[in-house]
Amino acid sequence: MKKDLLQAMEQAISALEQAASRKIVLLHHNDTDGLSSGTILLNAFEHAGYTVERFSLEKPYPQVLEKLFARKGEIIVFADFAGKIAPLIAAKNKQENLVIILDHHPAEGVSDEKVFLLDGELFDLKGDRDISASATCFLFSEILLRRHSSAATADAHLGVLGAIGDGFIVDGALAGVNRDVLETAVERGNIKVVQRTTGEDYRIVINSQEYPASEICARLDTVGGVGYYQHGTDIGIEICQTGVSKEIEGHIKELQQKQDAIFQKEIEQLKSNLHTTDHIQWFDVKNRFEPMGVKMIGVFCNFIKDMDFLDHTKYLAGFQRVPDEVPGFGHIDFNASKISMRVSQYLTEKIRSKQKLGLNEFLPEATSSIGGFSDACHRLSAATTVTVGQEGLLIEEMEKVLQAKGDEL
Repeated sequence: MKKDLLQAMEQAISALEQAASRKIVLLHHNDTDGLSSGTILLNAFEHAGYTVERFSLEKPYPQVLEKLFARKGEIIVFADFAGKIAPLIAAKNKQENLVIILDHHPAEGVSDEKVFLLDGELFDLKGDRDISASATCFLFSEILLRRHSSAATADAHLGVLGAIGDGFIVDGALAGVNRDVLETAVERGNIKVVQRTTGEDYRIVINSQEYPASEICARLDTVGGVGYYQHGTDIGIEICQTGVSKEIEGHIKELQQKQDAIFQKEIEQLKSNLHTTDHIQWFDVKNRFEPMGVKMIGVFCNFIKDMDFLDHTKYLAGFQRVPDEVPGFGHIDFNASKISMRVSQYLTEKIRSKQKLGLNEFLPEATSSIGGFSDACHRLSAATTVTVGQEGLLIEEMEKVLQAKGDEL
C-alpha cells in the first residue's frame, strides 16, 4: 500500500543522491496529469540543485527510447507513463543510466538495480481510482526535498490537479492517496473544497490567483493536446507555475475553436461511415486531425462515447496517424497509427461490476500479437500503436481475444 510505495521512493532517492550526475532528463505525458506531474518534478529537482532537460511525449514510443538510451551515465525520469514497459526500458538501458519511473497505469515489475519502478498499481493501489501520476510525483518530491533539507515543499495542489484531470472522482469526491494529497493541499492553502449536492468541487490557487480546478484541467488538456506541436506543453508548464495570462487565454480560445471545428466535421462523417463488428465500433481519422496531437483521438472518443448515433453496448475505438515528429527530438520515422478506446456509461457500469472485460484485458494482448506497442491502458480508457495499414487487423485480433476470453465474465 502507500507505506510500501513510500519506502520504495526512499530507496530510489538514495540511488539518485549517490549518482555522479547532477543533470536529469525528465520525460512526462502531455495531458493534465502529465503536465502537473512534470511541473511538480521540475520544480522539486531544481530546488534540490539539479539541472533538468525536459521533454513531453504523447507516448514513450520505442523509437524515442532508442534515441534516449544511446545516452550513458545519466539520470532519466519518466512521469505518467512507462510502467507497463519497464522491462523493455531495462533491456534498452543495459544498466547504463539511473532510471526512475513514476506512473499509475497497470505496470510490469522489473528486477534491475538501475531501474526504479514507482507505480501504485504494484503496491495494491488502483491507478484509475486511488492514485494519479501527479499524486505519485508529489509524494516522491516531498521526500526528495525533505532529504535535501530544502525549505521548499512539493506542489500538493498540482498533485491534486492530475487526479481531477483524469476524473478520479469516487462518489463525488477524491479518494485514496489522492484524498491524502488533497488534504495536504487544503492545509497549505492552495486548494479549496466546495461542497455541492452532487459532491465536491475544487478550486486551485496558482500564483495567488484562484481558479476552478476543472477549468485549469480543461486548459491544460487543450494546450497539451490540441497545441502539442505548437509549444503547447511549454505553455502547460507555465500555466501550472504561474496561472493563465490574457495572452495564454487568447491562445487557448484559438485552439478550442480549431478543435471544435475538426470534431464537428468528423462527427457528421461518422454518422454515416462507422465500422462495426460483434463487439467493437471503430473509425480511422487518418491525418484529418492535424495539426492537433494524437492524444486528441482519445479526447474525441471520450467526447462522443455516449452520443445517440453510437451503439452503447459496443466498445468504441478510433485511429489517428502518428506524425513523424516529436517536439525536442525532431524527425522520427514512426509509420504508426494510434488507437484510442473508450466505453459508454452503460459499459462503464458493466466493466466496474465485472460483467464485461476492461479495455486493458484485451487491447494490449491483441496489439502485441501483431507486433504493436502497448504502454498505458486502463479498464475504461486505453491506447496502443500499430503499423499503418494494420488497423483492421487489430480490430480482428481484439475480436479473437474477446471471443477466447468471453466478452461476458
